Formats: sequence, structure tokens, C-alpha cells
Amino acid sequence: MIRMRTFAAGISLKYVFIMARPIKETPILYGEDARRFEARMKERRRISPEERAEMKATYEALKSVCDFM
Repeated sequence: MIRMRTFAAGISLKYVFIMARPIKETPILYGEDARRFEARMKERRRISPEERAEMKATYEALKSVCDFM
């Protein structure tokens, strides 16, 4: 039975027990799409200190409820 209680930044336990689906084959990009994709990959996205703190808090909350050993 899956309970619907939540933990760690609003992530529902419902989603913890779902198995991963197979990954579809990645399409190959050509021409202008490929150039645009490469340019976006070279850009660095700046993260605000507030976003970074929120991400770290979520990470710590998930780390506290997970056991990988």
C-alpha cells in the first residue's frame, strides 16, 4: 500500500515507488538546431543565492530520509 504523505520539500511518497521507464533514443540535431543547442550548452546559467539555499535545503532533506547502504 502506498501512502500519500509527503516528505522533503513536498515530494510525495507516491512517486518514490514508481519504476523508471526506458529512455527513448535521442534524436540527432542538424543545421541551425544543432548550432543553437551547442550555444546554449556553452552558456552558464547563474543561480541566485536564494535558489542555491533552497536547492541545498532540499538536498539535505532528501539525504536525511534516504539510505543508500
